[in-house]
Amino acid sequence: MGIRTRKFIGVIATVTFLTAYSLAAMAVGAVWFMGQPAWLQLGYYVVAGLAWLPAVMAIIAWMARPVRQ
Repeated sequence: MGIRTRKFIGVIATVTFLTAYSLAAMAVGAVWFMGQPAWLQLGYYVVAGLAWLPAVMAIIAWMARPVRQ
């Protein structure tokens, strides 16, 4: 697989993952944390806001991996 193809697939995977993740995190926050104290809501959104990083970093690492010849 060429580097351009790998990057194209990686971009599509990243956008798809982030869209699904953000909608899921928003739904969980709205259902489980609505009406809770502000510090608990803040804590959830901080954790949820950072939790997507490992998955996207793995996709980026895959995209940047050298192509075998």
